[in-house]
Amino acid sequence: MTQPTVSVGAGLDMPLLGFGTWQLPGTQAYEPVRVALETGYRHIDTATMYRNESEIGRALRESGVPRDEVFLTTKLPAEQAGRERATIEASLKALGVDQVDMWLVHWPPHGTARPQTWRELITAREDGLTRAIGVSNYSVAQIDELTKATGVTPVVNQIPYSPALHDPQLLAEHRERGVVLEGYSPFRRSDLREAVFAEVGAAHGVMPTQVILRWHIQHEIVVIPKSATPERVRENFDVLGFELTGEEMARIDALR
Repeated sequence: MTQPTVSVGAGLDMPLLGFGTWQLPGTQAYEPVRVALETGYRHIDTATMYRNESEIGRALRESGVPRDEVFLTTKLPAEQAGRERATIEASLKALGVDQVDMWLVHWPPHGTARPQTWRELITAREDGLTRAIGVSNYSVAQIDELTKATGVTPVVNQIPYSPALHDPQLLAEHRERGVVLEGYSPFRRSDLREAVFAEVGAAHGVMPTQVILRWHIQHEIVVIPKSATPERVRENFDVLGFELTGEEMARIDALR
């Protein structure tokens, strides 16, 4: 089955559906990532602060899935600002790869945009350590500050996103700048008991959580659900075989 993707520049496509690994530290990440890859996920999201890069790298190697078929993201901890090069090199060593597909600044260092850190990410991309660079938990104003200072705009901003947090203006502001919005914690803050999720899910024979993931995909918002339960990992991936109608999308949009 062809997976929907979004362009993040330079001929690089990012799958709209990924597998998140937050709160899967150490060996707890290995089996879920193996299951995810066996299920068909081709986008894995991690971070230095998750302390699971080694296990994710091992899961990728032992899965038999070719490295070039998996979009791999990791993130620079804000407190490592000033040690950017050493941090990405350590991440690559832990993951057992020569290059990641996306490297993000995990949080604004000290709450600031910090263009000097962004310049180090640009250098890492130019040196081939990562194919693309972006940020996480940044405001639009902070993204603009990076662009103004360096002439290079982050291709991704990873932030909390769900139907309850849906903000069409924020989404539009990112797209005006060519920034892909990536949502984490897709089920948080949204009430899974909300009638619209059950009704829409019943119409398609799917679960409310699957409706939420499909809603992200149809908005072309990258989404990275996480689970340690094999059945849930597979269920979260099973959202590519149905499509929400325009009316259903509008009903979910209106929940915010």
